[in-house]
Amino acid sequence: MTQALRRRTAALSFPLALLTALALLLVSELAYNRSMAALQDTTHAFQVRLDISRLLRLMVDAESGQRGYLLTGKANYLEPYAAATGQIGSVLGRLTSYYRTQPGQLEDFETLARAMEKKISELDLSLKMRREGRDEAWRALLETDIGREAQETIRAAAERLGRVESERLQAHQAQVTRTLLISRLGVGSMTVLSVLAFYLYLRQARELVAERERKRLALQAERDALDGQVQRRTAQLTELMQHLQTMQETERSHLARELHDELGALLTSAKLDVARLKSRLPDRAPEVIERLDHLSEVLNNGIALKRRIIEDLRPSALGHLGLVASLEILTREFGQRSGLAMHTELQAVPLGESADLTVYRFVQEALTNIARYAQAKRVDVLLRSVDGGIDVSVHDDGAGFDPQAVRSNAHGLVGLRYRVQAEGGRMQVQSQPGQGSRVSAWLPVRAAAAVGAVAGKVIGTAASPDDATGSQTA
Repeated sequence: MTQALRRRTAALSFPLALLTALALLLVSELAYNRSMAALQDTTHAFQVRLDISRLLRLMVDAESGQRGYLLTGKANYLEPYAAATGQIGSVLGRLTSYYRTQPGQLEDFETLARAMEKKISELDLSLKMRREGRDEAWRALLETDIGREAQETIRAAAERLGRVESERLQAHQAQVTRTLLISRLGVGSMTVLSVLAFYLYLRQARELVAERERKRLALQAERDALDGQVQRRTAQLTELMQHLQTMQETERSHLARELHDELGALLTSAKLDVARLKSRLPDRAPEVIERLDHLSEVLNNGIALKRRIIEDLRPSALGHLGLVASLEILTREFGQRSGLAMHTELQAVPLGESADLTVYRFVQEALTNIARYAQAKRVDVLLRSVDGGIDVSVHDDGAGFDPQAVRSNAHGLVGLRYRVQAEGGRMQVQSQPGQGSRVSAWLPVRAAAAVGAVAGKVIGTAASPDDATGSQTA
């Protein structure tokens, strides 16, 4: 008899547990849906209250800006006024959409909207009179009760609407409380059934925790090994990048010298030959003289192009004049070529030759990118000393871009970043589409003052007397 009862109990236990679980799921879903609906209504009502409060604050800001302009005549008081009036329209638009679904409060809201329009019209009229120099007229307008009556109407309508939204908030909160009570009862009914399963769960959880800890330790060991490998690879890549940059500067210096010595000599010789031929021609050959003048002009342009290429390859001004003067020349020539307005603030900073070259190349590459992509009208270049280092930045007012969407083959910024990191510094790119861009770098004085052996030689060769004399000859 007892065994048969146990069998029947065992047979009913699973269906009973299943029904209980389904009932709890149904109660939970109903409670969840009601709670979410109430929370959404609460959030909406709270947002409406915030918008109403914001309208009052914006109106106060607009009136404060108007009064400041009326009293002082300073145009900067119109900025908060314009910002406040512009935002009032968007807030009123949101509230209009909301109160169209609330016919009970639509009349109060329309009263509020009309009063605000009246108040803004009164503010605009007084500002117009002030701009036109009609001082007695705007003072007389202020002394009337039009603005005060409109403000009182706005405040009264806003208070009525705010009270209604507060009552709605309280109603929604009460609904949430009731729903939570129903959920508590449902959860409590399942607590007793969960205790037995909880014991079994604890046993299994201990085993899972132990297994998870073993896997975590193994994963941590592997992660540490990978981190060490990444750090070693990063150090190797940084060293390789610095070596490549040094070799690049060496090659640039070699190419610049070849251009100066070989091509410069050829162009100069050709120019002298043209001058000799021209001096020996009779005056009766005007066509030939004209062609020789054209050829001389072409040779002059070639010599100028050669000088510009040599300067791009090897900034000789760094060795002769220093970093500040070199940057001034670079920015002035860039402004002349591109037609952009250049603004520079360059402070003498304690750098070595290697860091001088890094800063010069940084500004040069940034200006090249601006000329190619920015579509800017103004460029600002800043160089100054900061605590523990120096800061250099190039800012433009052009089209801007999304730094996160830069193409993987955009090697210019990557090269700049590695060049700065090789000097122990850091680089930052700040830009947004339509709002220009700012590329900045910070170099520590300690790293900046360390002279790079090969890069220093590259700059040092620019100061040789023979090279300076050759440039003048070409």
